Amino acid sequence: MSKTTASGPAPSAAENQDLGEAGAQLSTAPTEEPPHLPSLGVIGWARWFWRQLTSMRVALLLLLLLSLGAIPGSLIPQSGQDETKVADFRTNNPTLGDVYDKLGLFHVYSSVWFSAIYILLFISLIGCIVPRTWQFVGQLRGLPPGAPKRLTRLPAHTTWRTTAEPEQVHTAALALLKKRRFRAHLTGDSVAGEKGYLRELGNLLFHVALIVMLVAFAWGQLYKSEGNKLVVEGDGFSNTLTQYDDFKSGNLFTADDLVPFSFNLKKFTGTYERTGPNKGTPRTYQAALDYSTGPYGKDQKDTVKVNHPLEIGDSKVYLVSHGYAPVITVRDGKGEVVYDSAVPLLPLDANVTSSGAVKVLDGYRNPQGKKEQLGFNAFFVPTFGGAASGTMLSQFPALDHPVLALSAYHGDLGADSGIPQSVYQMDKTNMKEFKDSKGKLFKKLLRPGETMKLPNGAGSVTFGKDIKEWAGFQVVQAPGSGWALGGAIAAIGGLAASLFIQRRRVWVRAVQGADGVTVVEMAGLGRSESAKVPEELGDLAGSLYDETPAAPEADDPADSPDPDPEPGTDTSVPAEGAEKQ
Repeated sequence: MSKTTASGPAPSAAENQDLGEAGAQLSTAPTEEPPHLPSLGVIGWARWFWRQLTSMRVALLLLLLLSLGAIPGSLIPQSGQDETKVADFRTNNPTLGDVYDKLGLFHVYSSVWFSAIYILLFISLIGCIVPRTWQFVGQLRGLPPGAPKRLTRLPAHTTWRTTAEPEQVHTAALALLKKRRFRAHLTGDSVAGEKGYLRELGNLLFHVALIVMLVAFAWGQLYKSEGNKLVVEGDGFSNTLTQYDDFKSGNLFTADDLVPFSFNLKKFTGTYERTGPNKGTPRTYQAALDYSTGPYGKDQKDTVKVNHPLEIGDSKVYLVSHGYAPVITVRDGKGEVVYDSAVPLLPLDANVTSSGAVKVLDGYRNPQGKKEQLGFNAFFVPTFGGAASGTMLSQFPALDHPVLALSAYHGDLGADSGIPQSVYQMDKTNMKEFKDSKGKLFKKLLRPGETMKLPNGAGSVTFGKDIKEWAGFQVVQAPGSGWALGGAIAAIGGLAASLFIQRRRVWVRAVQGADGVTVVEMAGLGRSESAKVPEELGDLAGSLYDETPAAPEADDPADSPDPDPEPGTDTSVPAEGAEKQ
């Protein structure tokens, strides 16, 4: 073997003309051509606009704009997610709120400008992928191009003399390249091989995956639904709009899209760390459910845990919160029960210190026989620290020492005004305080089983011994999430293939010289400058050199190579890209 040259600059434009088809680009990326602006005419301008829209730089620009457009959607409250925050923002910032309204920043993802960027990016990707796909298919159906006339002009090349016949060299080279998973064939006086097609396949897969992700995200935003429901032990839920405590959905979602199912909360189980730095941290946090699908479905059992939802069709039921619901019984002055129910209270801290309201709307009459409504502010701690603690704060989230604090009111709760009210707060506008013997607000601490008697024979309130627990569920229906996940995985795989796989070509030419000795030339060409091409070429040349015996040394040592060169190594000392002949 005489020499292997693996250095020097890439072929120039003039040299590429000598390489012919073999020097053609090794990628399906569209070639950059000087812009040819149309002279006049609608068709000419349309073609120019289409070329610009489907170019890679415009696609990257649109992707950047889409990312920037999503920022206000994360920082500014959105009308489809939290109407209360949007209303508060408008109240506190009237001028800025009007500007945001005109710019569509309170509903970014359904605004005209965000949709325009989204659609243009979608069209740009399709317009870029379709022609590249056809070009790649054509390359797969074709054969690697033949060797250029002068293999020594390629960045990586080697040559040696052998006693084997050219046909033997070609046969050995063809078998070697196919063994190394090259697509190879014999063309003329050379063998041509090509490898690394997965690079372009990965590139196309990445762009197709982006389209799949865009379609999946759009589909999910338009048809998604998300609702929350608080359920007390022993109660149930049916998946209808009227059953939700709050509900939001996409623009194209309808009530008919809800998956028909129902469930009952049989029992909530929560256990907590008793000692150590993680004291109070939940150890067990699960809800036992009985559920059925459809109007005539069979009852089934399941346990919902944090991050382990119940999946029913396209819906997922997540366990998101938990609290306590003391059972309160209210009697009037005659001892008649006018209210008996478990009252869910909202947690205020990690130890489940809770607050809420008890509202008696119907059935109560005061000692004078007039209809009135009763209201009680409720404050509950599952583990009371005792009077020595000085505050009504829970010391632990479990029911170790439950205490309920009630303060009593009577009058009109305003429930008949038609204005929506929170079930956890009481409107005291038309309510009067019950007074104790000192003329102060009547209130009392109750333990399970204890009763508080209202002043002047107005009735009584009993804190039941049975303290129920409640669980908060979030029902999510997000079509397209599976496609989005698949698209993301495919995009990562395609990107990895396009980055780490190099497409390259190898040629082996064997011709008989004037002295009757076969001269073997071997060269490689990669898509970009990389050490992998000369290394791989050296390895291939070494293997082929072992199968083709070396010719005897020439008489003139000045014109002969090193007698025992290392196969695949560089034995020449080129200067400025020149070769030693």
